[in-house]
Amino acid sequence: MNIRVENLTKMYDSQVALDSISFEVKAGEILGFLGPNGAGKSTTMKILSSFISQDEGKIFFGDKELNAQNSREIKKLIGYLPEHNPLYLDMAVMDYLEYCAKLLAINPSDIQSRIKEMIVVCGLNDEKHKLIGELSKGYRQRVGLAGVLIADPEILILDEPTTGLDPNQIVEIRKLIRSLGKHKTVILSTHILQEVEALCDRILIINKGKIVADGLADSLGKENDDKNILIVKIENGERNHIFKALQELPRVELVDFGGKDETHFEVHYAGKEAVSKEIFEMCVKNDWILTESSSKKKGLEQIFSDLTK
Repeated sequence: MNIRVENLTKMYDSQVALDSISFEVKAGEILGFLGPNGAGKSTTMKILSSFISQDEGKIFFGDKELNAQNSREIKKLIGYLPEHNPLYLDMAVMDYLEYCAKLLAINPSDIQSRIKEMIVVCGLNDEKHKLIGELSKGYRQRVGLAGVLIADPEILILDEPTTGLDPNQIVEIRKLIRSLGKHKTVILSTHILQEVEALCDRILIINKGKIVADGLADSLGKENDDKNILIVKIENGERNHIFKALQELPRVELVDFGGKDETHFEVHYAGKEAVSKEIFEMCVKNDWILTESSSKKKGLEQIFSDLTK
């Protein structure tokens, strides 16, 4: 199911939490919702889940607008796992899932089969008779996800689902979310950049209540390439001579060693046009061999830093 957000605004007294943001999430897509602390991620997810209301703007789930008249109907479509996974630690896993199923008004004749399915899907078979308080943080997250999934929602909204987990637990939860994303619409809020790269089809970055980037994971880096840096590999010449010749080219502002080996150089230049032609002609003139020339791509970490400073 598609989700469409139009001009969503939320104020806390005089503080602007969300400043007229708009975006869309398509069915079967995992959207990575990135942003520094206080950027507005959790506020957005609480509004989408109907835990709080917006001051302005509209939200559509499919062709239905989220409002007071149909919020109960729309809530049935959503599975929401908040950042601090709320669990009853003195309940056994099976009892907790049965409790969730009854709260979500699942047909009584289907409850046991749904519990058994969630035990398998979330990898809880060895832990199903234990008290939740006896489980590791990773297994508690699994229990939380099982409770969210037991009603088979079309939409999953997950707020920091791997916070506090160890590396092995993180890998397992990521696998689970990835498998769920094949059949459901998933919005995943996190500030862990590796998580976005590992899981998400598309990235949305929010900062100070405004969306500052929105795009496919692969294309976002291309859109934010550092167009004024070339990485070149020049062979068949003495390194310091090549370095000096690069520095003397028109529009070249800085030359640095590329770091890979002694034949790589990082060339910073001014203007919109790259200096590839000038570097090529320099190499021909000096009988050097230009074997590589490419724009330096910014990693997601650098993109995030640039957009949220």
